[in-house]
Amino acid sequence: MATIPQITVSIVSKGQKIIVFILTLTVFWILLYRVVHPPSTWLMIKNSWSSGNLIQYNYQNISRISTHLQVCVMATEDQKFGQHSGWDMEAIQKAIQSNKKGTKKWGASTISQQVSKNVFLYPRRSYIRKALEMYVTFWLETLWPKHKILEMYLNVAEMGPGIYGAEAASRHYFKKAASQLTLSESAALAAILPSPKKYKVKSPGPYIAARQRKIKRLYRSLDGRHFLTGIYVAYPKDRKN
Repeated sequence: MATIPQITVSIVSKGQKIIVFILTLTVFWILLYRVVHPPSTWLMIKNSWSSGNLIQYNYQNISRISTHLQVCVMATEDQKFGQHSGWDMEAIQKAIQSNKKGTKKWGASTISQQVSKNVFLYPRRSYIRKALEMYVTFWLETLWPKHKILEMYLNVAEMGPGIYGAEAASRHYFKKAASQLTLSESAALAAILPSPKKYKVKSPGPYIAARQRKIKRLYRSLDGRHFLTGIYVAYPKDRKN
């Protein structure tokens, strides 16, 4: 008959094995996607299942995505992307204060957190999911260079009903490769990111048109493609306008 100490040791041993398994699985999965493109994501599958839309998705290396779009996305989604370690603590504090004051819930997800959520986790909001998101973000920032995180985001971000990533969006809206996107076109794609199912890239309403103009100003204030310094160095050829 097992004694209490023996039972305790057994439980601890099983707990340690579970922890080691989870850590190993996490590291393996993240390292795998560093070299292998994900065939799809949980978000794509969920949205396709619920809406019936076919998935438009064509993964591209970051060198084949316009630097205009790269900077526009960071300008509107995460200006401190090249500086933080996965979390923008200042933005989180502001979000907490905003949530306390009003009924509208403001988020503070960085690009790294959005990759963690959309690629490795399920889309439903919950405290457990948020905790897992923080855990995966830590490993993502540890095991991937910044330019890989940005590349993944630009390939899996939803940019319209059933449209995911820069290449699919560029082909759908502008009939060209993502490497050929102009500043104006890039700003238009970045402008709809808060609600890509609601807003339109072509013939936008006043709100999106204003966001597009603001993003173009941000691009110039951030010194354009030079904002990418320190994130990666292989620039594709962009158009000037």
